[in-house]
Amino acid sequence: MNASCDCVTQTLKAASGPPAGCGGAEMTSADDNGSGSSIAVLETRRMLLRRWRPSDLAPFAAMNADPRVMEFFPSRLSTAESDAMAARIQQHFDDRGYGLWAVEIPQVTPFAGFIGLSTPRFAAHFTPCTEIGWRLAAEFWGQGFATEGARAVLEHAFRALGLTEVVSLTTVSNLRSRRVMERIGMTHTPADDFDHPLIPSGDRLSRHVLYRARREAGTELPHGNT
Repeated sequence: MNASCDCVTQTLKAASGPPAGCGGAEMTSADDNGSGSSIAVLETRRMLLRRWRPSDLAPFAAMNADPRVMEFFPSRLSTAESDAMAARIQQHFDDRGYGLWAVEIPQVTPFAGFIGLSTPRFAAHFTPCTEIGWRLAAEFWGQGFATEGARAVLEHAFRALGLTEVVSLTTVSNLRSRRVMERIGMTHTPADDFDHPLIPSGDRLSRHVLYRARREAGTELPHGNT
């Protein structure tokens, strides 16, 4: 998944591993986005979800060139394409106040990938919508980081941002990401499955599944929302 739907990789998720425990998100600090509003920095038991830094670009480019990470994407990204994607992610934060947070694992790595929210720009039966997604470097698969971070982001989306629904989508065969979606409580209805409009018909990646999560009745909303 990506932060801008002008690229097909916006809606395709790289592989992620199973959970090894999680916990709710704690909003520990905030960055000013330049418009007078602040952007949450989320802290989980093991991770910090934060705004991007220039030092994140090199490991991000390496991750996007890894064939394991990009297995369910149409192609790997060049360094220039990876840098452009990071710029779009930053712009989404500036425009909307949330986005695909950079994942830092203290005492392990300053950058492991991203987990967060984006806004698909293609037309489908479920758009407009807000999508949750993740992409982690292969060395951090199988340790529960995707699930732990996605749970924190989903909680933030409903409790702090006041969203009523969040979706997630991936190609049918991306079972690792589908398991993460299920672990964070998202549900799949086969009638929601669709052919991705940015992928040629008949391509192995064309058919997609859609998962949904809805805010539970009685969930506290941020001040000022109704």
